[in-house]
Amino acid sequence: MSNIIEITDFLAPELDVYARLSEAQLLNREFPEKGLFIAESPKVIERALDAGYEAVSCLMEKKHIDGEGKPILSRIGDVPVYTAEFDVLTQLTGFKLTRGMLCAMKRKKLPSVEEICKGKTRIAVLDRVMNPTNVGAIIRSAAALGMDAVLLTAGCSDPLYRRAARVSMGTVFQIDWTFIDGDSLDKLKELGFKTAAMALKDDSVAVDDPNLTAEKRLAVIMGTEGDGLSDKTIADCNYTVKIPMYHGVDSLNVAAASAVAFYQLGRNTKKENI
Repeated sequence: MSNIIEITDFLAPELDVYARLSEAQLLNREFPEKGLFIAESPKVIERALDAGYEAVSCLMEKKHIDGEGKPILSRIGDVPVYTAEFDVLTQLTGFKLTRGMLCAMKRKKLPSVEEICKGKTRIAVLDRVMNPTNVGAIIRSAAALGMDAVLLTAGCSDPLYRRAARVSMGTVFQIDWTFIDGDSLDKLKELGFKTAAMALKDDSVAVDDPNLTAEKRLAVIMGTEGDGLSDKTIADCNYTVKIPMYHGVDSLNVAAASAVAFYQLGRNTKKENI
């Protein structure tokens, strides 16, 4: 049975993780083995638990103790569960809780790029995508539309940031992902992937080009909001790919573009161990 604790002191240090620590402080780059993240909403928490993440504490509305939160509380053992009415929690956290529940959880050691790519045929690569909402939406599309894994370059928002994980609906716990250091294209080519840069260039091929779907192993590179991919990255890729558009529209939001690209490039591909 969980340890239910009524909130009486907003300044209690046990509540710092929810109310006063930034995402960067939770990440704890100096001591990554002590890193934490906040999962928000029962669905996201449930998927994190399914993926083997360990709960440290919970913060939830009273009404959810015997409601939506009850199945989760039955899974997390005797960890502290801090509770209060909705208005009190909103005052404490500074924002309205999605479905009235947060859970602080321990991070895991990230796998290597080689581990992530083993046996994969379709990889999404995010290059300096800084908005956590976009990262979460792209990962959700990748999981749903045929990508096998996601790699993120330095400068990308962390997929375990609260907003990113919530927007992904917990799919950050259902698809393999990790960060990639150094020259990501060289690493992918060493691992046998052809690379496709999503960019609005005159010499691009259309996203439904049959040569793309014929590639045995393909990495789809998506660029940062606004500026997109650098000229060097585009030049170093095997393909430059664009999504045909109409009515004078010249671009899509990176999250919307990812859904189109992943659907087309991830479908009808034979998934096999390599």
